[in-house]
Amino acid sequence: MKRVKIIASYDGSHFSGYQVQPDARTVQGELQKALARMHKADSWNATGSGRTDTGVHSLGQTIHFDTSLNLPENRWPMALNALLPDDIIILEASYVGDDFHARYDTVGKEYIYRVETSKVKNVFKRNYCFHVREELDLEKMQKAASHYLGTHDFTSFSSPRTAVVDKVRTIYDVSIDRSGEELTFRYVGSGFLYQMVRVLTGTLIEIGKDRMNAEEIPEILEAKDRALAGPTIPGNGLYLSKVVYSEEELSKLLRR
Repeated sequence: MKRVKIIASYDGSHFSGYQVQPDARTVQGELQKALARMHKADSWNATGSGRTDTGVHSLGQTIHFDTSLNLPENRWPMALNALLPDDIIILEASYVGDDFHARYDTVGKEYIYRVETSKVKNVFKRNYCFHVREELDLEKMQKAASHYLGTHDFTSFSSPRTAVVDKVRTIYDVSIDRSGEELTFRYVGSGFLYQMVRVLTGTLIEIGKDRMNAEEIPEILEAKDRALAGPTIPGNGLYLSKVVYSEEELSKLLRR
């Protein structure tokens, strides 16, 4: 058996998240069905770098699986894409060592969250951007975002439903860029808790609306109380952008 690492992009609009669930359409479920067909088996396991929630998209989810097939690396994307639905695309594939693990070997991840600020909602962006009608103060949001940098316990900024005990994470970089009527929030960190990016961004939006103050962020982090942070905004604007497995790859992300 050999281990294959693939990079997948998917439109999360019609998936109940990444992870396999009974009686629900998921990214992992569709990929494992395709792999099972290729291997002429009843089932075939594939492991992702992490879960994405309902409606969340990916520009570069990393996944690994073991195989008994002897396909050249460049044939794997073509073979899988021929069997996968149109809302999942395998971008690249490579053989890796048997000890590689898509989840446990991660050094960092990049997420982006897209917000549309037009007065009238664009129907063609409804699955890909979160719409905010109010004017947002970019300078105040950028000031608040700087408080996220560093190593913190992010209990206040994650779902109480998470089973993870250790909620300490490091955020290396946060940026907010405006292009026309769209804002892109970008986060690079060691890892992210369940719904963490959606709460971080929801809190920044509240600050941009003058409903919260940037100076509150350190107190909210210290309190470890989810009730103090902003809302969990929808998953439709969230994208897992990139997963990295070396300090060199991480450095390149931080130089963007």
